[in-house]
Amino acid sequence: MEQLKLVAVSAGLSSPSSTRLLADRLAEAAQERLAEQDRKVEVEVIELRDLATAIANNLVTGFPSPPLGAAIDAVTKADGVIAVSPIFTASYSGLFKSFFDLVDPQALTGKPVLIAATGGTARHSLALDHALRPLFAYLRALVAPTAVYAASEDWGSSGDEYTEGLPARIRRAGGELAELMASRPARDESTDEMAEYERQLADLRFD
Repeated sequence: MEQLKLVAVSAGLSSPSSTRLLADRLAEAAQERLAEQDRKVEVEVIELRDLATAIANNLVTGFPSPPLGAAIDAVTKADGVIAVSPIFTASYSGLFKSFFDLVDPQALTGKPVLIAATGGTARHSLALDHALRPLFAYLRALVAPTAVYAASEDWGSSGDEYTEGLPARIRRAGGELAELMASRPARDESTDEMAEYERQLADLRFD
């Protein structure tokens, strides 16, 4: 049985950041669920803050640097993606959106994606459903039902009788992503290569 590849994209700006921490926790939850099914998974975390200059240059020149190209390629070839952004002014960050603007619009079709976000207040939690979910629906990704938002006060909280705590939400969301990844058909590398070749031809025709 082939090893699965899980890529977590973190758009946190500080180091360390709660956005990266949430990405790591979600990846661990998905990895644990897959391990219960005897599925091996390789996890890669992409820190967009390290690629910020390369992303801006790519938007202007149309050419990615080698590290940025490798990050885009990792997302494109992943069996599952975790996408985590800090929320600014009730939406995802510009860095987060700029990165996914560089990913081929067809690359995420049918790909399992778990969306998550961090913020200073719970008031921003609706950004998951009015900003992140529509973005990945447009890209035709298979978005996990549970999205995870972590406000500052959520860290270390176990919730109450009405609301699940952050650890429970992470486990549920990670489990859903793992199930989507495990049930996905095996990749056909020859098909992937042909699709990439056709995309490159299309780019040439429209230059």
